[in-house]
Amino acid sequence: MKKKAFITATLMLTAALCHGQLVISGNENKIDLSAGSAQVIADAEPDSISILDFSQFPPSVQHIHGIRNSVIGPPSNIAITPDETLALIASSLVAAPGDPTGYAPDTLIHVLDLTQDPPAVIGEVQAGRQPSGMSITRDGRFALVANRASGTISLLGIEGKAVKLLQTADVCEPEDSLSDVAITPDGHTAVASVCEAGYLAVLELDNGRLAATERKLSTYGKPYRVAISPDGDFAITAGSGQGTPDVDAVTVVDLKSDPIHTADYVAVPPGPESLEISPCGKLIAVVLMNGSNVPIDHPMRTEQGVLAILVRRGRTFVKTQELPVGRIPEGVAFSPDGKHIIVQCHAERRLWLFEVRGEDVRDTGERLSVPGFPSSLRAAEKPRKP
Repeated sequence: MKKKAFITATLMLTAALCHGQLVISGNENKIDLSAGSAQVIADAEPDSISILDFSQFPPSVQHIHGIRNSVIGPPSNIAITPDETLALIASSLVAAPGDPTGYAPDTLIHVLDLTQDPPAVIGEVQAGRQPSGMSITRDGRFALVANRASGTISLLGIEGKAVKLLQTADVCEPEDSLSDVAITPDGHTAVASVCEAGYLAVLELDNGRLAATERKLSTYGKPYRVAISPDGDFAITAGSGQGTPDVDAVTVVDLKSDPIHTADYVAVPPGPESLEISPCGKLIAVVLMNGSNVPIDHPMRTEQGVLAILVRRGRTFVKTQELPVGRIPEGVAFSPDGKHIIVQCHAERRLWLFEVRGEDVRDTGERLSVPGFPSSLRAAEKPRKP
């Protein structure tokens, strides 16, 4: 009996350690950015996702083919439910009908069942035009999807493995390019990046109803990816200005002030694409093009992107490190335990892995090849006490 109890306890501990250790990379094949502009590939191989399990290092990797996703838009068009049973994956763009060199907005959200072996798409949801960045509430009941070509946010309801559209809320004009959305830990407030108009919109979520407020938060440049710290203290975004070689900045919003307000701008190298905050809330990782995304004959062309690390100091953050990465870095994520950082390098079709040691980050030298151009990236949220 003692041996059986020991085995049961060991299995329960192993399951607890493995939970919350998944990271998903979306890999697109139909649009190539490596030449310095978006080039549509005729007769491209199907898009795919790669599922990384960071319960070990290097992580185990499983590739699932045939799930449409896109590099056009912020690299946050994947979201994982807190219990890790489902992933939502947006198909933002498709090849334009009748035009082999063009693309057009899609409206599709894939529902991926992560409990199956291998994981499989079990449903689809129609959102607005060009569904892009999205987030799921901490209780797993709702998801918000920023529809970039519609200027709207879709509210999805999640019940078990069933996902359905509940509401569509107007936020801005389509040309303002509503790109991403993040939700506070209490599930009552959302912040959305309105890229071309240059501000963050504030929305209220209450009892399954979403409403835009009149509050607009100032940002540096054109805000793209937006994230909220695990403790709900800050919203962060990064915006591009006029381009290389001018520096850009991360915008820090104080969500605990009354009223909430933009509190600081932290200078970073040019061309921020994505950013993420660590599970402990103390570090921000920002990936920057740094001129690696322009044509080869451009005078500001470089052969490396940059991973910038910001560290929390009081009610703001300061930049402490800049590390080289491959060309055209797209997504960035912390592993759910916060011990590693993953960077997608579009041009070389690989993921770069970094180690986090307190406030210091170092390149592990580990590289993971994926079957496409890595374009979007999301980690499961580490389980938290109520």
